[in-house]
Amino acid sequence: MGRMPSEVMQHELDLMWQSIFTWASWVIVSLMLAIAFRMCIQQRTPFYLLACLAAGVAAFAEPLYDVAFDLWFYDVHNGESGAMFSHFTAFGVVQPNWTHSGYIILYASACLYAGRRLYEGRLRRKHLFLIWGAEIITSCVFEVIGTGTNVYTYYGPYELRIWNYPLVIGVLEGTQVVLFTVLAVQLWRRVSTAWGLVGLLAVFPVTMFGANFGIGAPLIIALHLGEDEFSGGLVWAATLLTIVLCVLAVNGASKFMPRPVGTSEPDGVAAPRKDTVVAT
Repeated sequence: MGRMPSEVMQHELDLMWQSIFTWASWVIVSLMLAIAFRMCIQQRTPFYLLACLAAGVAAFAEPLYDVAFDLWFYDVHNGESGAMFSHFTAFGVVQPNWTHSGYIILYASACLYAGRRLYEGRLRRKHLFLIWGAEIITSCVFEVIGTGTNVYTYYGPYELRIWNYPLVIGVLEGTQVVLFTVLAVQLWRRVSTAWGLVGLLAVFPVTMFGANFGIGAPLIIALHLGEDEFSGGLVWAATLLTIVLCVLAVNGASKFMPRPVGTSEPDGVAAPRKDTVVAT
């Protein structure tokens, strides 16, 4: 199961929606980068821009995700291939240039709106779950549009779809955002120089593939079982198990949230001094 049908490969790409996805996403990213740059200047840290850069660079590894989760970007128009605004192809899957803007929007936004408060220890577990829920909704809105307007598809035998979009994918993406944001902020708390934050380029793929290939492993395996072993019931079970594991992962991440300003961390790392906190 999970092998790409020929009708998926030959499916027509909606050129209008491709243009909307491309230009709208890069406009949003431009606004995000402008906001991130201003925050970096005001708070004297490159954290926000590097978080966006980490997400954007990691999109070059998108083909690995595509193969694991049966994602296909449509590339045919009027029977001819090459319709997608693409910059490379890997594993036979064409890669649109808006994967980079999409990664920045979906995965780096929480660092902008919650990163500083998390850094200062002003968030609690309930706030982390609120961020998780908000990111799941954002992911679903973004991807439901893409899968519902003939831009791309998850062609595998998924259960629990919303307008062709597997809900479990949104849950995994929201979980990845939480894990990346918490680990990124913990790195921020621990480095002594701005150069240390370049490590965010490694943090992102660790959480990206740890969440999707680790937590999502039951789903990936269930989708790709041999014909004799495959069943929709197993996909349902793997889907529900994956969602439960995501809940546990977010709850676990809440245990690693920084403590409030002036409170020592369990591992002895110094908390930010009150006179170094920038009002936001």
